[in-house]
Amino acid sequence: MTMTLNAAPRGLYFDDFEIGQEIVTSARTITLTDIVNFACLSGDFNEVHTNFEYCKTTAAGEPIAHGPLVYAVAAGLQYATGVNDGTLLALLQIDGWKMLSSVKHGDTIRLHSRVLEKKESSKGDRGVVTFLRQIIKHDGTTAQEMTAKYLYRRRPKA
Repeated sequence: MTMTLNAAPRGLYFDDFEIGQEIVTSARTITLTDIVNFACLSGDFNEVHTNFEYCKTTAAGEPIAHGPLVYAVAAGLQYATGVNDGTLLALLQIDGWKMLSSVKHGDTIRLHSRVLEKKESSKGDRGVVTFLRQIIKHDGTTAQEMTAKYLYRRRPKA
C-alpha cells in the first residue's frame, strides 16, 4: 500500500504578517572557508577578499567577506526560520542595499527583519510584504541594511 503525505506549508502567509512585526533569525559565524568558497563560486578574487598581505594595508587589516556572501548567508538564516516555507512566491525587489560595516572571518551575523508595509496584489491569491532587513553582527553593529519586497501566497479560503 502506497501512502501519499502532503505536508502543509509551515511558512507565514501574506495575511499572517503585521506592520511592525519583527523576525529575528538564529546566528551564524562567517569563516575564512566561506570567504574562499564564495570567491571560487563567484569568480570574485578581489584582493580585499583573498590577499592577506594586501589587506594589511586596508582599514579592515584582513580579508573581508563579499557583500553578496553576507546577504546569501542571511537569506539562508531566514529560510531556516520556516517563515517562507511553502508560502513565498518571489523576491521582487531590493532597494537601498547598504554595506555599513565589513564582515570578517569570525564575525557572527543574524538577520533582523521588520514588516514595513503590506499590499494586496490585483490577484486575490497573493500580496506583497515589504521588510526593512538588517544584518547585525555579534557586537551589535549593522553590517548591511536594505528594504526588500517579497510576494507571498494568501491564506487559502476554507
